[in-house]
This record gives sequence, C-alpha cells and structure tokens, in this order.
Amino acid sequence: MRRPSSVAASCALLILVLSGSILLFHINNSGQTITPQALHYDYTVINTYPHDPNAFTEGLVYVDELLYESTGLQGSSSLRRVDLASGNVLAQVVLPWQYFGEGIAVVNNLIIQLTWQSHVGFVYDKEDFSLIGNFSNPSEGWGLTFDDERLIMSNGSDYLLFLDRATFEIVDEVRVHDGNVSVGKLNELEYVNGDVYANVFQQRKIAIINPETGDVKGWIDLTGLQGALGDDPEAVLNGIAYDKRDDRLFVTGKNWPLLYEIRLAS
Repeated sequence: MRRPSSVAASCALLILVLSGSILLFHINNSGQTITPQALHYDYTVINTYPHDPNAFTEGLVYVDELLYESTGLQGSSSLRRVDLASGNVLAQVVLPWQYFGEGIAVVNNLIIQLTWQSHVGFVYDKEDFSLIGNFSNPSEGWGLTFDDERLIMSNGSDYLLFLDRATFEIVDEVRVHDGNVSVGKLNELEYVNGDVYANVFQQRKIAIINPETGDVKGWIDLTGLQGALGDDPEAVLNGIAYDKRDDRLFVTGKNWPLLYEIRLAS
C-alpha cells in the first residue's frame, strides 16, 4: 500500500483543523450554539420632514405614499393619515378618552390598532377610518407590524408575539436575544425585507431581528438625531416606517418636530 505524500497529509490536516474551527464557531464548550455577533450600523440623514410636535407617536406605517400614525396618551390618542412632505394631518379619528393608542398595522384595506393596557384592539376601514370592529388582547399592546401573513406584536417584554390576521389570536411567539442576552422593552415595530425592526423603549437604537429565531442581527445607533424640544423624558425615539416601493426608511419619536428619512451605514 502506498504511503500518503507529505503534501496530501498536510492538506488532510488542514481540512481537519478548518473543520474543527467551524465546529467551534457554532458550538461552545457547554454544547450551546453560538450566535454570530450582531452587526452595528450608523446612519446618514437623507431627508427631514415636518412632524406634529404634539403627536405622542406610538405606531407608524407608510402605505401608498401616505403615513398612517397612531398617537398615545389617554384623552388625546388618535389614528391619523398624514401627508409626508408637509406633515399635515389629512384625516383623523380620536379614541375614546379611556384608551391609550399604541401600535398599528395595515392589512389590505384594514388598519389594526392596539391599545396599551385596555386589552382591546380596534379595526378600521383604511379609506374612511370608520370603525369596523374590535378584538380582545390578553397582553399589553405596544408595537404592531404585518409580515404579509401574520401580525407581529410586542408587549414591552423580550418576546415577539404572532397573531392570526383574521382572529387576532396569539398563535406563536419567539424570545428576542442578542447572543445569550435577552432584549426587552421592545416597542414600535416595522417589517423590513424579512426582518423586524424594533425600537427599544428609552434607547436611541433600533434592533434588527430575525423573526423566525429571535436573533438580533444588527443594531442601528440613532444617537445624534434631534428629538423633542426641551427635556421631556417621555419624548423618546419611537416610530419606524418603511417605503417598500422606493426602499426608504423613516424614523421619528414622541412629540418630535421632525421625521427623518435615513440610510444605514456600517
């Protein structure tokens, strides 16, 4: 039998070493899977637009060249249709005083709106804002988005909850984590090219989440954006909208005078 040449033996050894390295990358000493480190993104401001400084933004969606916005606070919560360029409110419905408006999602010709602690959500006609119905929500309502199949909701915890688009029942959930660290206080949500973008309450950053696994794939650091005038601690970054047709990303905050179109930069 022929003995392997030194070149062949070296190649075989190299393959074994590389294979071991790949295995170690995926499995640590305790047998747990190691998640690849999340990417970190900076941003460039492409455009700025007027935003109502009295809008306590809780939900934001861009559809058919119009913004749809849900505002919070008891006694002044609303659902709005807003012109992007001017910031003018084109249509509005004010919620009954006892409800605190939260996240919204557009599903075909319907707008779904959550409320914070009332355990109820509302369904509106997208065109005339007429109230079609409501539904029960066993959890607090924070953020809401739609992935073309299911509604995806946050409730201030480290979980994303998946709701049936017709019955609004919770059908699945996933814990959000960056490596082995849970990411809580998930707030306003937006579905962007297969990922969920989530504001983290009281932080100037957005988590980019794989909705199937809960892995945080990246962070967008929005430090430096002008927020609300004054030092209101409640006027936090909160509001993400995506223009799918023209690939534009918009962000704003509660009582912010500006809405920003940004582009990510690594």
